[in-house]
Amino acid sequence: MRPCPFCGPDTKRVIASNGLAYAMRDAFPVTEFHALVIPHRHVADFFGLTPEEREACNELVLGLREAILAEDPTVEGFNIGVNAGHVAGQTIFHSHIHLIPRRAGDVENPRGGVRMVIPCKGNHMREICPFEAKD
Repeated sequence: MRPCPFCGPDTKRVIASNGLAYAMRDAFPVTEFHALVIPHRHVADFFGLTPEEREACNELVLGLREAILAEDPTVEGFNIGVNAGHVAGQTIFHSHIHLIPRRAGDVENPRGGVRMVIPCKGNHMREICPFEAKD
């Protein structure tokens, strides 16, 4: 069994922290400045966090947002995401929150945002999905 990559992180990768959580850049970023906010305590997913841990994570998300906006004026939005459980796409079973900066034009059509995790289901205005079988 491999050790948890989020327990005892490399302190050189930590970009922010508080008493209950820390943040680091994603090792496989979706966009520039994509960050992860991670509780210090090993807990499988977001639903296992204590109220205090959730607040500590939220504090870091808000602080990172401000820092990213100050560093990169092209950032105009964010996706905040949590995968909870294997069927939801979670691959590291230590709770973590993705903060993904978004810029105009980074995808052809951003409509639906996090709803697009299931192709063709996120855009409620869709007409035809290229992935669905046609009659």
